[in-house]
Amino acid sequence: MQTDSVLPPSPPPRERILAARTLHWSRARRLILVLLGLWLATGFGTVFFARDLAHLSVFGWPLSFYLAAQGASLIYLAIIGVYAWRMRILDREFARMLGDGA
Repeated sequence: MQTDSVLPPSPPPRERILAARTLHWSRARRLILVLLGLWLATGFGTVFFARDLAHLSVFGWPLSFYLAAQGASLIYLAIIGVYAWRMRILDREFARMLGDGA
């Protein structure tokens, strides 16, 4: 009686793993640096330019209050969303490079 056993795929060669890891990390690092730059620009911009918007008011509050409290918070949430979305794509590409097919 012959049984067909399904063997797990052989692990990829070490050089391929290192090349895939290096490419994945460089892409992830570039994404992190861009998003941190946006975070820094948002944090600095709301504080730096809020003084110029102090003469405008919305419902009795300075417009700078809304800019800092609402706008920056929405941008921070967008940064988190973009990071999660893009890292999911990068992780799938990494798994494909290793041959997992995930």
